[in-house]
Amino acid sequence: MAADDASTPDARRAAPLAPLPDHRNVDTPWWQELWCRHAHITTPLRERGLECDIEFGLSAYIVRVSLPDDSYLIIGPPQEPSTDHPPGNPQGWIATREHPDDQALFEVVYDSAPSDDPGAPQRAEVRHGGNAQPLIEAIDHRLAQLGLLPHPLSPTTNPHSLPETPTLHEPDAPDVPDADRGPAYVYGDALLALTDRLNAAESHADAADLLHQILDPANGLLERLGEFFEAAGEKAKEAEEDDGFDLSHDLADAAAKIRNLGEVLHVAEDRMRALAPRVPAPRLPAAPSRAPSLPLRSLPSASPKTAPTTSRTR
Repeated sequence: MAADDASTPDARRAAPLAPLPDHRNVDTPWWQELWCRHAHITTPLRERGLECDIEFGLSAYIVRVSLPDDSYLIIGPPQEPSTDHPPGNPQGWIATREHPDDQALFEVVYDSAPSDDPGAPQRAEVRHGGNAQPLIEAIDHRLAQLGLLPHPLSPTTNPHSLPETPTLHEPDAPDVPDADRGPAYVYGDALLALTDRLNAAESHADAADLLHQILDPANGLLERLGEFFEAAGEKAKEAEEDDGFDLSHDLADAAAKIRNLGEVLHVAEDRMRALAPRVPAPRLPAAPSRAPSLPLRSLPSASPKTAPTTSRTR
């Protein structure tokens, strides 16, 4: 279908995607527009075999994800109070797991929405804001713990992962230069491959995902480079010579500057993602905050007992 063709290139898929929802709105332009706006959420989950749908919550659109044990995920922006962020690009994401017949089964899987309570402590996820990748990673981790991932992805099939590092030479084997390129630089080549992916990125959202590989404060390339230079400084100290200690200080300074660069650029990923063109939301016949104004009669609507779950728990 058009909704699938617009957002899921077959060449990247290691496993069949979970099917699209089965209702008449799937073929309507307004629903396909909403589906495309949320493709960065639905596509990774469908790659894992999870069926997704788009619904209207209390004041904004949400993604509903069916799970194998008949529970489901609700993924969306804060519903109370409502915001003016466009669908699919919120200030933060909230993901909850619920069960239609078991009210006790309720948990917040992820919450990166900033709190409007000045006295409340900020959660660690808030720094990710509307970035979808940490959200998907948190869902991956929790569903894997629960055994609810139909098709877990390996790192080599994760569209956000770095290119696979080529096999290194044995330590005692000399580097054999290529006739045209000189010695092999496997780590430089891996970064070059990432740069090629950035040059070929089809959207600013894709470019932001690649920036995440560099700037993530826990696992990004800059953090790993800082660790590398720190380790090199410790190795220089092992010589127990004056020049070795001087070199270790220089390498420690380099590590600090690299980490400082990461701190300076920590919002570059979000700024890149914000450059994506914002397609106007489909015009609705009535006020957008009223669910009855949307042609969603055939969509599974949130029942009164589950509708509030998309809002923040105080």
